[in-house]
Amino acid sequence: MKRVLFLCTANSARSLMAEAVLRDMAGDRFEVASAGTQPTEPHPMALRALEEAGLSTQELSSQPVEAALEQPWDYVITLCDRASRECKSLPVNAQHIAWDFPDPVETGRQASFNLTLTELRERIELFVQVHNRPSHSVSEPTPERLFKALGESTRLDILLLLTRTEELCVCEFTHALELSQPRISRQLGQLREQGLLIDERRGQWVYYRLHPMIPGWLRSVLKITADAHGKHLDEREQRLATMPGRPTGEVCR
Repeated sequence: MKRVLFLCTANSARSLMAEAVLRDMAGDRFEVASAGTQPTEPHPMALRALEEAGLSTQELSSQPVEAALEQPWDYVITLCDRASRECKSLPVNAQHIAWDFPDPVETGRQASFNLTLTELRERIELFVQVHNRPSHSVSEPTPERLFKALGESTRLDILLLLTRTEELCVCEFTHALELSQPRISRQLGQLREQGLLIDERRGQWVYYRLHPMIPGWLRSVLKITADAHGKHLDEREQRLATMPGRPTGEVCR
């Protein structure tokens, strides 16, 4: 089970809400905790937002970051720029992810806490989709699975682009297909779950390519389709060729 630590300054609102959301959403797949660089106590409005959303607050408490960093973590996610700057001793072996959410405490309004909770849920849902990696072993796709994958235009474009380019990261897909990152990540996750793609994390981004164990006949179908729709793919590859700051394959930010 992967271990996730959320960090912010006071550990009173954002990080506590993130902890509660991930535990509720995927507590069977992630062990989760939170801490603060200058911890205070759980904010009543943060607890109210969680309770109104049906999320448990029983295990939540404000903790100092020093104690948390003595433990091993797979992911350390900072939720504000200040925490990211102040916490200089993040675990070496953990993957560090920086998010920046406005502090709802500063507004003193319940609506701000509710909005922050909604935005955290959306971001954490994407995190779970991307980081909850299934095994790379795969059985031969059935015709039903294959044609279901090919029956959605975005998934088809993803498979055809990878047939021609071999490997692309999330930001390259969003630029080539002119779609939002959440939509791209959702379709990539479905293709991965169907055993058609594998992924590899480099820095802050995830790169995808066709699963090496998919059968030869499937690769042939994809290649024939890509060749038959060259003009359609050429437009997308042209966007890639002119993409500002296109990643080199090591780190895409």
